[in-house]
Amino acid sequence: METLITILIGILVAVATYLILSKNMIRIILGSSLLSHAAHLLIMTMGGLKNGNVPLLTSEGPYVDALPQALILTAIVISFGVTAFLLVIVYRSHQESKTEETQEE
Repeated sequence: METLITILIGILVAVATYLILSKNMIRIILGSSLLSHAAHLLIMTMGGLKNGNVPLLTSEGPYVDALPQALILTAIVISFGVTAFLLVIVYRSHQESKTEETQEE
């Protein structure tokens, strides 16, 4: 299962890189969003896809580490903030220059 998710992460990073290298600002924002989703999947995969109990003192058996889940939640909040900031920048840039392109020809 980890191999399949690792291949998916590679595909997401490749598509995100392609979108970030374009001239259209909306594509750049979509690329950065895809890259953040790839980072979330990478953190989840590196934490291990295991079944287990909550790490409490009364539970027995294998435990699941809660740190990757906390990191992913933090990364989701940060990526939401960055995406909102980039959308505001694109909106303001569109008001000023009437285009979504990063370079005028």
